[in-house]
Amino acid sequence: MAVELAKETIWYDKWRVEDAEKTYYENKAKLSKGQEIAEKQKSGDEWKGGAGLSSLAIQIAKARQDIKNSLQGSSSGSQGSGVVSSDVLNRITKLEDENSSFRKTISTLEQQVIDLTKRLAAMECGGSTTTTKATPSKAPQPVQEEDEDDDDVDLFGSDDEEEDAEAARLREQRLKEYAEKKAKKPGPIAKSSVLLDCKPWDDETDMKVMEDEIRKIEMDGLVWGAAKLNPLAYGIQKLSILCTVVDEMVSIDDLSEKITELEDYVQSVDIAAFNKI
Repeated sequence: MAVELAKETIWYDKWRVEDAEKTYYENKAKLSKGQEIAEKQKSGDEWKGGAGLSSLAIQIAKARQDIKNSLQGSSSGSQGSGVVSSDVLNRITKLEDENSSFRKTISTLEQQVIDLTKRLAAMECGGSTTTTKATPSKAPQPVQEEDEDDDDVDLFGSDDEEEDAEAARLREQRLKEYAEKKAKKPGPIAKSSVLLDCKPWDDETDMKVMEDEIRKIEMDGLVWGAAKLNPLAYGIQKLSILCTVVDEMVSIDDLSEKITELEDYVQSVDIAAFNKI
């Protein structure tokens, strides 16, 4: 076996060869890199002559491009501000129109309130005014004439006294007839507009039938108006119905009792609004 090992060739110094090979290639790489750097420096020295002019031209072109971009940005900004300003003007115009319409509506409502106030004042003062006008203002005049007659007594008597007495009698008669005629003249009929909320028992109540049954109620001085269904709660709706009544002929309490007598449909009745006409 020792003889066989002696015959074999073994490379004991391989690491030396590998180190030498590595050093060779490293030196070769360094040499090629140095040549490349030298060539670049050489070409750089040749380029430096015209580099100043070319860099200046590049800077001028860049400045022109920046100026152009800034001009385009300012024009687009001005256009945007024009759009914004026109939008603001349109909104201001719309608000002014709405404000004008609101003012007209408010003035109309104020005039209606003033008219209603005058009507109510006239209705409240109607009875006292009629009584005052019915009382003749010249009724005490005969007493004054009698006092004057007592002061100036005509012992012989004359036809003038008879004429004065006849004139006073005619005047009193005419005043009496005028007062009676004024008292018999009917005053303004007071009416009211009433909005009633009729509530059903549950959501299964037929609201159309309930409205028909309510409209069947007839009273002297009662006129039914428009009706509308409004939500109440839990899917239940109430019937809001409008009616016009003559105050002296129709009692709202009696009307509400008649409506609640419809026990199959109506649970309760509330007065939502009450206005004098």
